[in-house]
Amino acid sequence: MLVELRAENYAVIDHAIASFGPGLNLLTGETGTGKSILVDALALLLGGKGSGELVRHGADKAALSCVFESTPGAESILEANGIDAEGAEIILRREILSTGKGRVFVNNQPATVQFLKLLAPELALVHAQTESLSSFDQAQQRLLLDRFAGISLDAVTEAYARWHAAAAKLNDLLHGEQDRLRMVDLWAYQSKEIEQAHLQSGEDEALETEKRVLANAEKLYAAAMSAFDQLYEGSASAEAALRDAIRNVEELARYDGRFTEPAQQLASARATISDVAASLRDYAESINASPERLAEIEDRLALIDRLKRKYGKTVAEIIAFGEDVAAKLSKVEDRDETLKALRTDLDLAAAEYRKAASAITAERKAAAAKLAKLAEAQINSLAMKVKFEVAVTSSDEESAWTSAGLDSVEYCIATNPGEPLKPLVEIASGGELSRVLLALKVAVEEGSTNKTKRKTTPRTLVFDEIDIGIGGRAAEAVGQKLKALARAQQVLCVTHLPQIAAFADQHLAVEKREKDGRTQTRIRVLDDRARTHEVARMLSGAKVTETSLQHAAQMIAGSK
Repeated sequence: MLVELRAENYAVIDHAIASFGPGLNLLTGETGTGKSILVDALALLLGGKGSGELVRHGADKAALSCVFESTPGAESILEANGIDAEGAEIILRREILSTGKGRVFVNNQPATVQFLKLLAPELALVHAQTESLSSFDQAQQRLLLDRFAGISLDAVTEAYARWHAAAAKLNDLLHGEQDRLRMVDLWAYQSKEIEQAHLQSGEDEALETEKRVLANAEKLYAAAMSAFDQLYEGSASAEAALRDAIRNVEELARYDGRFTEPAQQLASARATISDVAASLRDYAESINASPERLAEIEDRLALIDRLKRKYGKTVAEIIAFGEDVAAKLSKVEDRDETLKALRTDLDLAAAEYRKAASAITAERKAAAAKLAKLAEAQINSLAMKVKFEVAVTSSDEESAWTSAGLDSVEYCIATNPGEPLKPLVEIASGGELSRVLLALKVAVEEGSTNKTKRKTTPRTLVFDEIDIGIGGRAAEAVGQKLKALARAQQVLCVTHLPQIAAFADQHLAVEKREKDGRTQTRIRVLDDRARTHEVARMLSGAKVTETSLQHAAQMIAGSK
């Protein structure tokens, strides 16, 4: 339900606040006071197109805001788009600069006009003179028929989701198939090249060490043998010097115990030198200056370097790359089986969807004939003489499949005898279209054959100047229909007719006055006395008479 609407520096409105209640809210006032402008302001807050021309003359920007009671559907949309909820209310605000630019806020958080459009169907549906065609598209027409028939879309929505997911999996596999096939040859070559190399983790480091030894064999042999001579073999070797020193220290130890441990330490050092010398001799003898082995190692290292440039910085990375490529080839080999399984899943999902959608189609076609008959009677009671039809057409083309089924729903009407039926949106008169929509809404609310299944529509319905071209009994019929519609949901309506105004649950008067040379707009919620006076004004004009007051009181009493 719409709780409040505010407009600042918008068109001819300087500052206006309107508070609304449940049931039928009627806005009346003299021509030019800004009644329809308020409806247009609400349409802007629901995602309508803004313009700098809407800013009041002399102001930098127009500011519009409204407060709606929240609904579960609206809260889900807020959550899905990262907008925090504000308790039980949703606050919309829109600023339009004189330059044409603007800003949007939802619950005091920045948003976009597109988000307002996304949220709008959960909050309100505006049938303004400028908004009727765009707000009652085929999606809305289908929703109205489904509401009338009490149709639940849960089964077809779930079936569509399964089919869509299966189709997406299959398309992912088939997408870029030519590129995938070209890659198979490359993967096969890479896998074979790495496999034939018979790599061992860390072998490049061992080969580099061996290469250095072979490349410097003579230097290493000479250094090892020279060190061997200096430590052990030569006449002036360290081992010979230690041997003499040990003999002298042992002699000292025979007479002085303090030299026992030093003698042992020298003996240990001599043994260490002997071990090192033996290692140097063995190393020198193992050196094999083989040009053939050196060439073999260089070739092997060149191969490893080439593989590193292609597949990884280390031998371990090359091996891992080869394993990954082999796994991809294995998947390609299993592709045919996977493809077969996915196509089977898709066929089953498509069959389930067709079954669920066909059941919905049968329900819609049965309900369409009933709704057309009821709606035609309701429309013709509003000073019109029409033929009305609800056309349900289905397409089995997958491109036409939706989560709501296979059907396209279109309301067709002939407003004059002898004319062919045409789509409802081609009606030229906005007033006629508003009356047709009103009749449709009432037909749905009163004529549903499955009231236990249908859900109460939470949206506020707004009708702007629905009374164009009617009067008398037809106007009273419009008032009755608005009242009937308002039993199930909040209705806002701008009217110039007292026959309609008399049915208000809440009556708001839009007035303008001049102050400091500028026009100002004020909105008042009328009490019973003021309401009677306003209906009397609508009956008799500027001069309210006692007779018109009595007539107004009778009309208001009669509407109850």
